[in-house]
Amino acid sequence: MAMTDAELMERMNRFVPPTGVLLNMQILELDSAAGRVKVRYQPGPEFTNPMGSVQGGIVVAMLDDAAAFAAIAKAGERIGIPTVELKTSFFAPAKAGVPLFAEARCIKLGKRIAFMEADLTDEAGTLLARLTTSAVPVAIPSGGGNMVERK
Repeated sequence: MAMTDAELMERMNRFVPPTGVLLNMQILELDSAAGRVKVRYQPGPEFTNPMGSVQGGIVVAMLDDAAAFAAIAKAGERIGIPTVELKTSFFAPAKAGVPLFAEARCIKLGKRIAFMEADLTDEAGTLLARLTTSAVPVAIPSGGGNMVERK
């Protein structure tokens, strides 16, 4: 039996990738039919560059994870979503220690490739970065995968 969006969101917030723990991730909204998620991150000061902004690679990691969550939600089953390529445009610096929000969409989910995009904003709604990506959907065997259970 398929999970409801609320059940899927609870599960995805309970069993998270190690990067999700590291970046204080929480999925706030999930719409599996639309292949859309909204994720909150709160990276700490250890992720800043010399200018005091969140380092660009960390911003990419947040957006890449959020885009994968959107594809997983759309798939309706447990899959891995290894990235084939991505492009990120940066519009404004991201600050550490405050909530950042990623809104991600799975544009197309095929058997061999998925196309996603994700935007990162701050609390005021300022667009900080946009990612476009493609990935290969891969089945994960039951019990497989590198996830951390949050209590």
